[in-house]
Amino acid sequence: MKVILIKDVAKLGKKYEVKEVADGYALNFLVPHGQVEVATPKAMKKVELLRLQEVQEKKIQEDLLLKNLKSLEGITITLKEKANEKGHLFAGIHKAELIPEIKKQTELDIAPEYIELEKPIKEVGEHVIPVSVQNKTVTFKLVVEAK
Repeated sequence: MKVILIKDVAKLGKKYEVKEVADGYALNFLVPHGQVEVATPKAMKKVELLRLQEVQEKKIQEDLLLKNLKSLEGITITLKEKANEKGHLFAGIHKAELIPEIKKQTELDIAPEYIELEKPIKEVGEHVIPVSVQNKTVTFKLVVEAK
């Protein structure tokens, strides 16, 4: 059965992709959980419009972020986290935890894919975090302090 993914589905595909799945899997699991829609011609047209809309929105958001990226340059964000005596954090700081702090200080809504953090930050101290949008990169300083 051909279906259109309404959401990202693990081990199946990304949102708005068209996939061929077993009838039972589609009818008994995917459709009842609201993850897919049966791929009718009408649904295909609707999904194509939604996909184009999403691409346009992302482009507008990216352009707006690119214009306002200068406000992020050189700022310092301070986070207080639990750490041991040696300065190692109990829980690493991920991109998702940085986004609300950036928004609080700069009013910029940055998607996680623009923050270039190779691995979670697990130590107290100063860290320089790059943010890349299209071909422009700026950095800000993250200061992690122990609670």
